[in-house]
Amino acid sequence: IWRHKLMIPTLKHVRLKEYGYLPVGLAVTSGTVSYEAGRFYVSVVVDIDEKSKYNNDLEAIYQPTGEGVGIDLGIKDLAIVSDGRTFKNINKSSKVRRLEKRLRRMQRQLSRKYEFKKKKGGITATASANIDKQKLKVQKLYQRLNHIREDHENKAIHEIVKQKPRFITVEDLNIKGMMKNRHLAKAVAAERFYSFLSKLKRKAEIIGIEMRVADRFYPSSKTCHACGYVHKGLKLKDRVYICPQCGYTADRDFNASLNLRDAKEYRIA
Repeated sequence: IWRHKLMIPTLKHVRLKEYGYLPVGLAVTSGTVSYEAGRFYVSVVVDIDEKSKYNNDLEAIYQPTGEGVGIDLGIKDLAIVSDGRTFKNINKSSKVRRLEKRLRRMQRQLSRKYEFKKKKGGITATASANIDKQKLKVQKLYQRLNHIREDHENKAIHEIVKQKPRFITVEDLNIKGMMKNRHLAKAVAAERFYSFLSKLKRKAEIIGIEMRVADRFYPSSKTCHACGYVHKGLKLKDRVYICPQCGYTADRDFNASLNLRDAKEYRIA
C-alpha cells in the first residue's frame, strides 16, 4: 500500500481516488474489492502488533474517566442519553424525506420500464441500456441515503464515547418482534438499531468501556426514577412520565435512560 495507490496481484498497481484511509507501512493479510452503485471499493486486513506504538497510543488516549450512562433508543429520537443529550432521528429531516420521495419516484419509473418490456414481449438494445441507466440511478440514490444514515449514527456513537463513560447501559431490544409490527417496521428498519448497537459495542471494546445490557422485560419506561414506582397504566402515546405516587415529572425517554443507567440487573455484552 502506498499513499495514492496499492498493488493488487491480478491488477498490479491501482490508483486510489482517495487517500488516508488505508494504513501505509503495515503487513497486509488479505484484501477485498467490491462493486457497488457504479463504484469500486477496496478493503484490506492488516496485522497490528499488540505492543506497537499505535496500540500504546490508543490505550493512553482512551481511558474511561467519566460516570456511567444509560441510553434509551427510540423511534421519535435515535438515542436519549442519561446525561441530557438527545440524538435526533435523521429520517425525519427534510433532506432525507426529500431523497426518499425522489427514490420512490425513480423506482416507479424503473417499474414502468419493466412493464413496458413485458407488454412488448421482447426488449431492444436501447431499451435495455435505458433500464440499466435507471437501475444505476436508483442504486446511487439508495446508497446516498444509506451513507447519510450511517454517517449520523457514527457521529452519535463518537459523541457518546468521547465523554469516556465508565460504562454504557442499553436495553435488550426485540428488533425482530418490532419488525413484525407493520406500523413500525419501516421506521425501525430506517433507524438501524442493530447496526448502531453493534458499532457501539465494538467502540466500547476498543476504548475499554463496560457495555451493559439490561433485561428485555425490565420496565425502564414505566418505572419512576425518583421513587421506583412502576406505572403500569403508562401508554405508548404518553410522552411525558408523570408518577401517580410521588408526582415526579420527566420526559418518558429521559426517565427510561436514567433507569437504565441505574439498573442493578444486567449482563455484560
